[in-house]
Amino acid sequence: MAAIIALMVVMGFMMVGEWVSTRSRAYIPSVFITAVLFLIGFWTIVPKNIVPQASFGTQFIAITQAVLLVHMGTLMNLKLLLKQWRAVVIALTGVVGTVVLAMGIGSLLFSWHTVVASVPPLTGGLVAAFLMTAGLKAQGITALVAYPVAMFVVHSMLGYPLTAWMLKRESRRLLGQYHADPVAVPATDDPKLGRATNHTNAQVTASARDKETAVAPSQTVARFKLRRWQVSDAYDTPAFMLFKVAIVTALAEWVASLLHGAVNQFIICLIFGVIAHQVGFLEDSVLQKAGVFHWLMYGLLAYIFSNLNIVKISMLSGILVPIVTLIILGITGMFLASAVLAKPLGFSREMAFASALTALFGFPADYIVTHEVAGIMGTNAKEKKYLLDHMLPKMLVGGFATVSVASVIIASVFLKIL
Repeated sequence: MAAIIALMVVMGFMMVGEWVSTRSRAYIPSVFITAVLFLIGFWTIVPKNIVPQASFGTQFIAITQAVLLVHMGTLMNLKLLLKQWRAVVIALTGVVGTVVLAMGIGSLLFSWHTVVASVPPLTGGLVAAFLMTAGLKAQGITALVAYPVAMFVVHSMLGYPLTAWMLKRESRRLLGQYHADPVAVPATDDPKLGRATNHTNAQVTASARDKETAVAPSQTVARFKLRRWQVSDAYDTPAFMLFKVAIVTALAEWVASLLHGAVNQFIICLIFGVIAHQVGFLEDSVLQKAGVFHWLMYGLLAYIFSNLNIVKISMLSGILVPIVTLIILGITGMFLASAVLAKPLGFSREMAFASALTALFGFPADYIVTHEVAGIMGTNAKEKKYLLDHMLPKMLVGGFATVSVASVIIASVFLKIL
């Protein structure tokens, strides 16, 4: 009975967060509301160990952290990343700007350990927050565990609305070009942003195909799929999918053990996921197809929020001051770095900054906010499609490059320099 009640409370907090986010059209992030509910709960009547009681304990997380990183590899569309290489470069440059400014100035204002524990979630949202909290616990540095959690929660309050604002400004620019010449397509890959280039019908058709691929990355087909790994639908069950994920995860952790920590095991899990996906052994978005992705993600979120049980009301100011300061520094660095490359790579400053901001949340938030803005700014189906064609691919690849790859590497490096 106690376990069921604990699960009910944890999922209730998640549910309220999602409902508020939906009601506010994503301007109030669900993670912020859920974190506040956990904090209030821990300060009042919710037991400190409610998350392990709800089945999200140590063994659950040990499995979750590895298989989710393998799963992230199956989200990677390498063809799209190569096609949108400019967005990748801008997003990764934004991450560099975040790290340089937040670390450079932040270390002058706050202790080294505070800065190192807090900055990674600015470059990778949930993934980096999880890796940092797990790593800090493993090293016994429990006093700092609340910092990456707080960073993950607080930066979303600024990141979502700021990204939406940038995309709205970009939408106005694109719609201005669209109405000036509906046949012309903005030369977004041309450094001369003010010009529009007439494309042939074949090119327009190709653009539409690219949009379909970008809008539904989980539907892309692995380029090198091998037939002998395909089975009929009758046998392609969730158990079979999870069995394959377990094989890839076990191989990744075995290789990690052979390297004796030279390369972080999470990076190896991600790499093995990418390889298994590209050769067709694992399906696109494999855990979603197996029907367990949301359960694992809710468990991971609950685990992260459980670290708030050490936060007391008297500690809030001591945590929030460095967190807010580092967020301002990090996002400023992200803007400056992306702005430098915007014109040379054929982006507006707004689009470049929005692509870089995907580091704060990644997929599916980048997908949701872009669709939300296109729905608001476009007055008809053609305008909405036009906006999605030109903004969504850049947002998706920005999120893939930062959250799926850069954040894992940065968090792994930062754990070593604590």
